[in-house]
Amino acid sequence: MNKKVKLPIKINLDKDKIYFWCTCGLSVKQPMCDGSHKNKIDKKSQSFKVDNTKDYYLCSCKITQNPPFCDGSHKN
Repeated sequence: MNKKVKLPIKINLDKDKIYFWCTCGLSVKQPMCDGSHKNKIDKKSQSFKVDNTKDYYLCSCKITQNPPFCDGSHKN
């Protein structure tokens, strides 16, 4: 498993494209899922789309209340 990151990850996302956010923290390609969880833990990635093509801050600490987006929960 890679080093735990607590800060949000800035990433440019395209409108209407389907993305898969890592919910377990095992993915090497944080914040996106790369399938590292398969056959290891009982978690699945979270699919999502965005309404506008632009930069977004995605959660890497996995405790956000607004997944996959960072809501500052890592500060607590």
